[in-house]
Amino acid sequence: MRLKEHGDPMRLSKGMLIVLAVTGIACVSTRHYGRGIVFASGSPAGSVSPGSPMLEPRSGHTATLLPDGKVLIAGGMRRNQVFYSSAELYDPATGKFRATGVMNVARVGHAAVLLPSGSVLIVGGWVSHDSTDSAELYDPVTGRFSEIAKMNTKRGGPAATLLNTGDVLITGGADHDTPGGIVSAELFRTASSKFEPLGPMRSARIAHTATVLKDGRVLIAGGRGDSVTASAEIYDPATKQFVVTGSMLTARYKQSAGLLLDGRVLIVGGSDDRDWAGQLNSAEIYDPRTGKFSATSSLNDSRFKLPEEAAQLGSGQLLIAGGSKTVEVYDPASGRFLIAAGQMNDARHFMTETKLKEGDVLLTGGYPNNDQATAETWLYHR
Repeated sequence: MRLKEHGDPMRLSKGMLIVLAVTGIACVSTRHYGRGIVFASGSPAGSVSPGSPMLEPRSGHTATLLPDGKVLIAGGMRRNQVFYSSAELYDPATGKFRATGVMNVARVGHAAVLLPSGSVLIVGGWVSHDSTDSAELYDPVTGRFSEIAKMNTKRGGPAATLLNTGDVLITGGADHDTPGGIVSAELFRTASSKFEPLGPMRSARIAHTATVLKDGRVLIAGGRGDSVTASAEIYDPATKQFVVTGSMLTARYKQSAGLLLDGRVLIVGGSDDRDWAGQLNSAEIYDPRTGKFSATSSLNDSRFKLPEEAAQLGSGQLLIAGGSKTVEVYDPASGRFLIAAGQMNDARHFMTETKLKEGDVLLTGGYPNNDQATAETWLYHR
């Protein structure tokens, strides 16, 4: 199955180094990673350098930070119709990847969430020519995946969000019979490892974002139903209800969202109904106090098929990666996007970004303007 436009190996040659163009501030230090790569820090927006490759080329996979600081990489695809059940672990101490347990289902476009127990919940995705309702848990102690009760609905490309209660909100996605996103939602109850159906969202969605606000509610924005939407809604765990909130200024899906330190939410990039031809560089901010979105400065590059969550850096800035060779940092103090020094070897779509415990961000996989995934990884350092 093609990784639908809903959710839809270049290796650096030996000795090649990425030249870091640092403007205005001299490089003040260097750090070493993975393959002995050295890159400079000191740029006001940080810097990007290649890391060790994954064991397999992947796009549409998940990357989950574990309690011990390692990162679980699960599933994804090599190319259309070639999906993975395999998984691997990234160890920041060595900068390398190693194999771990195998999922019970080969899947792409699924969702993964670290549970309070330390296990990782894997739900949904596409398998062959259909979406799936299957779910499983990864145990980092044993390195094994085990099947659990199925979801109430098949979901390819859902959003899964850990609530402050410890349960997981699962929203939208697509099934085989629905051309756009679906309206249904459900709750994974960690105490029973079972799924509880919820009332429907106010709008059908796939490739939307779902961001936990400081008060525990969840902002659900954008995505695609019959068409790409600007609508947004709030899920309240206290009432288990979805309520409409202000609409975005721009209809978008396949965007990224991140929580700012002051409790507002940044929404960036994505695309409109034209998909590849409608990539966006606009950005906006949701204020939960007013329930409204307002414009902020634009990205330096138009980009879509982004990681759903933008990593929050120690400084409170947000990292925007994917859909372009460049990596950008949103600075809430100035309201501007700054370009990090260095860049990836190609624009990568459906890649992942994972903030590591020491503060760096691991960027893995993705594909350029075709369906051929890469095993390449990169490291962002502030």
